[in-house]
Amino acid sequence: MHERNQLYIDGHWVAPTAASGVIEVVNPATEQVIGHVPNGTPADVDAAAAAARRAFDPDVDLTERRRRVSSIIEATTRALPTIAALITEEMGAPTRIADGVQTKVPLSVARGILDVLDQPVAEERIGNSLILREPYGVVGAITPWNYPLYQVVAKLVPAIAAGCTIVLKPSNEAPLSVFAFFDALAEADLPPGVVNLVSGPGRVVGEAIASHPEVDFVSFTGSTSAGARVAELAGTAVSKVALELGGKSANIILDDADLATAVKVGVSNAFLNGGQTCMAWTRMLVPQSRYDEALDLAATAAARLTVGNPTDPSTRIGPSASASQFETVRGFIDRATTAGARVVTGGSEQVLPVGYFLAPTILADVDPRSEIAQEEVFGPVLVVLPFEDDDDAVRIANCTPYGLSGAVWSGDQDRAIAVARRVRTGQMDINGGAYNPRAPFGGYKNSGFGRELGSYGYEEYLQIKSLQLPS
Repeated sequence: MHERNQLYIDGHWVAPTAASGVIEVVNPATEQVIGHVPNGTPADVDAAAAAARRAFDPDVDLTERRRRVSSIIEATTRALPTIAALITEEMGAPTRIADGVQTKVPLSVARGILDVLDQPVAEERIGNSLILREPYGVVGAITPWNYPLYQVVAKLVPAIAAGCTIVLKPSNEAPLSVFAFFDALAEADLPPGVVNLVSGPGRVVGEAIASHPEVDFVSFTGSTSAGARVAELAGTAVSKVALELGGKSANIILDDADLATAVKVGVSNAFLNGGQTCMAWTRMLVPQSRYDEALDLAATAAARLTVGNPTDPSTRIGPSASASQFETVRGFIDRATTAGARVVTGGSEQVLPVGYFLAPTILADVDPRSEIAQEEVFGPVLVVLPFEDDDDAVRIANCTPYGLSGAVWSGDQDRAIAVARRVRTGQMDINGGAYNPRAPFGGYKNSGFGRELGSYGYEEYLQIKSLQLPS
């Protein structure tokens, strides 16, 4: 049992300010309680924000900021095995995903920020003006459960690199790995108050952070509805907001593409982390003339994805991360089939007697305007949609309220790029282009605004000042 009864505030593990109970953490593969974290309160947020404000030094120099980031990377590297095991236990990520994507990618993100500090943006001159960049101040970060370490690192490390301080609230479903990360931070030789951790309900702790007068910038990752609430609350304090929200990304396979490769990679992407990935390609768009062939290929690829115990090295898909998410995904599937969608493989049945397990599900004969093709499911569900030509593919890709990620496949790279340019989304992969932790990531439309990763993510945490000099 993992018992955490303290919060990290002002450089120390401290008891919550009030006896407000605990939050249960459940292993979704066993449905058993595996630990508890404090149920924080607004008073705890007050203490954390005050510590962050005291620690904020707008004049902290580049050498010190680089030292802090290097120290975080070194401490985190030592803690990765512990963090990976906790991610598997608390949110059901298969060990091969926890040991790789869930933990190695965050380190790449952090190293990318370190590279940015090795090539700092110089002061600029525009006419008679000197343009400066200064740290934003106290950052409030609210992170989700699907990639608990990655989501924290993508906010905390660039904030520290810019010279900011931070108050962070992790998700209630997967907080234990974040507490282990803060154990590492406690050993990273950071000044007291630079990083602070307060767990608790979103409607209590999250809202207290978003509306806090000492918080200058709120960075949130989560659902679109929750992001809208964060933006509303931050507006009352006139704080900057960055939102990374939902997605319903299109994987466009053009008629001259290698269909077998594109479908295989697309299925793997859609079901990565059990489909609990905001940038997953959950809509596969294929030429009408090759629709049946694509469905057969997709079903074959999905059949290779073993569902089961996340600690088994052969498992590719673990459970939904919580009972509520499990029921949400089942509801989407059932409503889709009631509306006429055809189940090619999978379905809404619980596939194991214990645990929140669903089989990878592929749906055909779906209206592009229907709920299942419009809304983020956040589970192992892929919709396959036919199109007539490039214009029709772009129309379908753009017909959802989201714009976070996507892909285009073609035998002609220039053609693929031309199609990708027309899709209203923040990121597109061309012919399986590799993930780049140094490239900017963020959304269009209801997928949010602001950017994370690399130099663009770093600059989100900087304010711009201009000094008008005598001519």
